[in-house]
Amino acid sequence: MIAAKGYAAQRANESLTPWNFERRKVGAHDVQLEILYCGVCHSDLAQINNEWFPGIFPMVPGHEIVGRVIQVGGHVNGFKVGDLAGVGTMINSCGRCDHCHDGLEQYCEEGVVATYNSLDKFGDGKPAYGGYSNTIVSHEAFTVHIPSTLNLAATAPLLCAGITTYSPLKHWKVGKGHKVAVLGLGGLGHMAVKFAVALGAEVTILSTSPQKEADAKRLGAHHFVVTKNAEQVESVKASFDFIVDTLSAEHSFDFYLSLLKVDGVHICVGVPLGGIHLNGALGAFSLLGGRKSIVGSSCGGLAETQEMLDFCAAHKIVADIELIDIKDIHAAYDRMLKGDIKYRFVIDMATL
Repeated sequence: MIAAKGYAAQRANESLTPWNFERRKVGAHDVQLEILYCGVCHSDLAQINNEWFPGIFPMVPGHEIVGRVIQVGGHVNGFKVGDLAGVGTMINSCGRCDHCHDGLEQYCEEGVVATYNSLDKFGDGKPAYGGYSNTIVSHEAFTVHIPSTLNLAATAPLLCAGITTYSPLKHWKVGKGHKVAVLGLGGLGHMAVKFAVALGAEVTILSTSPQKEADAKRLGAHHFVVTKNAEQVESVKASFDFIVDTLSAEHSFDFYLSLLKVDGVHICVGVPLGGIHLNGALGAFSLLGGRKSIVGSSCGGLAETQEMLDFCAAHKIVADIELIDIKDIHAAYDRMLKGDIKYRFVIDMATL
């Protein structure tokens, strides 16, 4: 076994504290990373607090992991010691089902193994521990190459916030000639803006906060609509091909569906605490009146994640981040809940 150290919650709703634990030995198809940076995702706090489902404790969060390869297994061909590499939201899947064969490991029919707060049922059956740690051992198939031209710390959030917004944009073939609205300007929303602009779409931010307009334009958005301003809302009725919905709070789908064109698609990527509610009965004609769709999308598969990273290198895209010491993680969580971050926290693991 490999000695490791990190920050863990020993029980639900408890603060993270230093914890020594063990990683598995490097197998024939494994790579070991020295973790240099790990992004902070809202889902880290949600899982520590058992907001989604009962957790597996002790829990080491973190699924936006970038680092350097320090050991490779005997049958590894794609990585060598010294390579920059990353691990995202999943570390294993069955590898047998149609979805896995199609590069859609995130939708594995037997259930994907998350990077933490899960049991590696296709591996050693033991709990998986995440990236708030100094090292991780990962199967080479679930490890991605990090382009050397990208800022390494600012690349970490691409492995969750990045791929979660890139994947639906690619799936629905968003590009030139499309009008895309991004609902919510946070960790997910700011990445959706960058990707949609890079893909050639005309991008509008929908927000309740007028003070965010300058930052939206800085990120590349072409337009900004304050959704509390009736005149501005009226000007964009039935105008968007797509809405990328990153909100984690309950909101009215009827209202936003009215902003879509015929055949418009409302893409949900945010995870509201109590699930997605339609604020009562969704008006039938909100959907039927324009052949509109409400859809959802998870993160992307491994091949698509690598494609995204290469796209980011070609278009000079990374996340807007604030680098923190690991001892400040709970202060970061508090600020994250208040929306006091532009736009992702990343832990410098040298501070562990």
